[in-house]
Amino acid sequence: MDERVAACQDLLNVNNDDKNLLDKVITGDECWCFAHDPETKRQSSEWVGEHSPRPKKLRFQKSKVKTMLTVFFDSQGIVQEEFVQEVFSVNAEYYKGVLGRLTSRIRRVHPALYRTREFSLLHDKAPAHSAANIRQFLAQK
Repeated sequence: MDERVAACQDLLNVNNDDKNLLDKVITGDECWCFAHDPETKRQSSEWVGEHSPRPKKLRFQKSKVKTMLTVFFDSQGIVQEEFVQEVFSVNAEYYKGVLGRLTSRIRRVHPALYRTREFSLLHDKAPAHSAANIRQFLAQK
């Protein structure tokens, strides 16, 4: 059995009586966001003669300008979001800073969960998420 499936099964078995289990899960992930500056209909309109063919609209293309967005959310909505600045790459050290800011945010937004530490963080197994120093940081927090 996959270790992730076993961990989820353990979580469900331990919290079998807890009807608010999903209220205690904070999920995080990253995604690429592309910049797009669409023209309004008025901006793209052209004057043409009565018998001239209609101007062709270009098809939407992804922008070459992109940035990464990191989002953490729970059953009530977004807990924290931040754009990764271009000068950074998402590695273990950067992600540790993100988790530190997330911890501070949880303290402000969900003080009861923060005080009791009765919440789970769900994120994928990206190398930055599963590095040894990240696991150590999460164990301490």
